[in-house]
Amino acid sequence: SLCNKGMRDRHWERVSEMMGQPFRPTATTSLSSILTTDLESRSEQLDEIAAAASKEFSLEKALDKMLVDWQPLEFTMVEYRDTGTHIVGGIDEIQLLLDDHLVKAQTMLGSPFIRPFEERAKRWAAQLSLIQDLIDIWIKVQGMWQYLEPIFGSEDIMRQMPKEGALFKKQDAMWRQNMTQVCADTHVLAVSELPGLLDSCTEQRSLLELVQKGLNEYLEMKRLYFPRFFFLSNDEMLEILSETKDPTRVQPHLGKCFDGIGKLQFEGDKNTITAMLSGEGEVVSFGEGKVQPTAMVEQWLLEVETQMFASIARVCDEGAQAYKVKPRHEWVTEWQAQVVLTVTVMMWTLDVDEALRASGNSGLRAYGKKCADDLDAVVTLVRGDLPKLTRKVLAPLIVMDVHARDVIIKMGEDGVSSPTDFDWLAQLRYYPSESGIKVRMVSTELDYGYEYMGMQGRLVVTPLTDRCYRTLMGALQLDLGGAPEGPAGTGKTETTKDLGKAMAIQCVVMNCSDGLDYIAMAKFFKGLAASGSWACFDEFNRIDLEVLSVIAQQILTIQRASTQGLKRFLFEGTDLPLDASCAVFITMNPGYAGRSELPDNLKA
Repeated sequence: SLCNKGMRDRHWERVSEMMGQPFRPTATTSLSSILTTDLESRSEQLDEIAAAASKEFSLEKALDKMLVDWQPLEFTMVEYRDTGTHIVGGIDEIQLLLDDHLVKAQTMLGSPFIRPFEERAKRWAAQLSLIQDLIDIWIKVQGMWQYLEPIFGSEDIMRQMPKEGALFKKQDAMWRQNMTQVCADTHVLAVSELPGLLDSCTEQRSLLELVQKGLNEYLEMKRLYFPRFFFLSNDEMLEILSETKDPTRVQPHLGKCFDGIGKLQFEGDKNTITAMLSGEGEVVSFGEGKVQPTAMVEQWLLEVETQMFASIARVCDEGAQAYKVKPRHEWVTEWQAQVVLTVTVMMWTLDVDEALRASGNSGLRAYGKKCADDLDAVVTLVRGDLPKLTRKVLAPLIVMDVHARDVIIKMGEDGVSSPTDFDWLAQLRYYPSESGIKVRMVSTELDYGYEYMGMQGRLVVTPLTDRCYRTLMGALQLDLGGAPEGPAGTGKTETTKDLGKAMAIQCVVMNCSDGLDYIAMAKFFKGLAASGSWACFDEFNRIDLEVLSVIAQQILTIQRASTQGLKRFLFEGTDLPLDASCAVFITMNPGYAGRSELPDNLKA
């Protein structure tokens, strides 16, 4: 006990007190002199003092070792792009040691043997906690700064958001000053002792949160002006909004807002928009309704959307007039793909109605021969030498013509003789009217959407496809959504998208995962309701059950507003315009691992 390395002055004082006389061995103390002091009778008390000394010594050594471990540790500072400042690199090694030492320091403070150096241990634990707090807030501020720096590096964004721009400039100056201080001595302990660094980071976080809040409100305002922006991420939107000076630079992002528009045709010094082009290069002129881009991107994109609807309506009308005076095999090579497909189905509908009214079943059979002849004429065209774009027009036309021929032959064999027979009413039919084309199926009548679809292909229509169409169209008439269900790869999503093409309505597909929350879904629903688009949520039952329950209420809010015929409604605290053509569709793989059962309020 007396030879214990942990024995310090305080321990010898306790031994002296116990013996009633001063006692402390020195280098010259002999064993015989110790034996004369009657220590043997007090061996238990000596052992107790020595044990305490050992415990205190081990704690002191652990404290010293921790300090030694931290001495060489430095933050890795990395130059960030061409900003002229630095960011902190990997902190895994620091965080690993910090986690370990924080636990050790707290354990020490709970030990009864810490009292002799309790103040030192408390100071060390406080410094470790400070380092942890500093790293936590530093990494958060750094992440927010990295996200916002390129945004507010754009003059356009700074001009559009002067208040947030000023706040970001203030934070940016503080960040650069802090990084200069840190780079002067990157040792972790030295950085933790920099005066006011933690307070500076805390203030910066508050500033950046204000900037982020202002940015979100700004983007929300833009989205409410042009609802298709709801389908874009914040980053994609900011890329578009930062191109106010040169409208032609918005072109790469058009496909995110419109299904069929790949490019716009700009003319003259003022970049006047005179036409829209599909990704394949098909041109649809805006006619007299040219669009003049302004500094507000969302404003002229809304005008482009309006002109898109008007132009498709105009060319469909012109195409229908030309159909009556030109041979069909010539007509199909002169018009845009969407015009050809739409007008063909519309004329087929009118011809079948006329044949049934005039001659009943015999008229239908005779028309079946005409359909076969029309199809053969198109096939002959395809076998010849055609321009690339014309060939792309004829491919989906043949699919539609084959279906039209098969339907007529089948109805002829089944004895259909009246325009009111169910077999005819069950087909997807287009009828012209003063207010535009009407799409009918069974008892459902909906407006044709006039969304430009470009030169997209069409699905081969099978009996199952027809059944899906009838179900989905029936749901739309009741302001409800559809839920195709079945194994993976059977065409649930494609069938929904193809009905969207037939209706000329934008159909936005979203792949669901268990990471989706109700806030992200609310943003999506706002876009649907305000733009009148359709959404198809793929593998919907992968979303967590708790979130599905909230989504059910969100969908119900939109459906109720639509049923009541409202023009505007309140959704998640936002006053939104309502386009009644909006609809929600979901697809599911039943019985798969990791899939939720839909809550009852969503099934309803």
